[in-house]
Amino acid sequence: MSWSATVLTLFPQMFPGPLGVSLAGRALREGIWSCEARDIRAHALDRHRTVDDTPFGGGAGMVMRPDVVDTAIAAAMPAGDARPLIYLTPRGRLLDQKLVQQLAAGAGVVMLCGRYEGVDQRVIEARGMMEVSIGDYVLSGGELAALTLLDACVRLLPGVMGAAESAVEESHSAGMLEYAQYTRPAEWQGRAVPQVLLSGHHAEVARWRRQQSEAVTRERRPDLWTRMQVAGGGAAA
Repeated sequence: MSWSATVLTLFPQMFPGPLGVSLAGRALREGIWSCEARDIRAHALDRHRTVDDTPFGGGAGMVMRPDVVDTAIAAAMPAGDARPLIYLTPRGRLLDQKLVQQLAAGAGVVMLCGRYEGVDQRVIEARGMMEVSIGDYVLSGGELAALTLLDACVRLLPGVMGAAESAVEESHSAGMLEYAQYTRPAEWQGRAVPQVLLSGHHAEVARWRRQQSEAVTRERRPDLWTRMQVAGGGAAA
């Protein structure tokens, strides 16, 4: 069975979007994964297809109604659907490679894309949603976050990437940032490729790359480096 993604959104025309091209698009056409975008407005309760209302307690903006959202979820997740239900929100847990790997190893995902000021908390709790954020910033809605999560997962599915080892060596897969990459020509505008990469000595190349990963992680992401030290996965600082 293919890895199955269902997206609940007010803008279903945004999917598969950029995931319909390149490796993800080819995998979509080959049936390695599937993407179904469902319009939340189809489950509105009035002729105006209203999905939101003013927040209790006052404040700016509107909030997506729990009854409409719940009906949309029920229609998208039949009994026995074991896929995790994810709500994309800036207040969620940060999406990282570990979570991506866990999701890619499962049957797929169901994602709720919020709009306005968000979704009524009661339906989030009632449905046991996993709240996920792609970063410490605010987007206009959850659709771009959903596309980001999907891209991260799909590229890990068997048969999508040409070289499986690429997914193992890239940034964050081992908890650190990736080392710098080089290709031909060996010298360009007076800048030479590090000699060790031309040596053909695989152990030395591996050692150099590890050192480069550690150095760039210490410099650019001290939080990741500290986490590696606590876990015992990095060299002494």
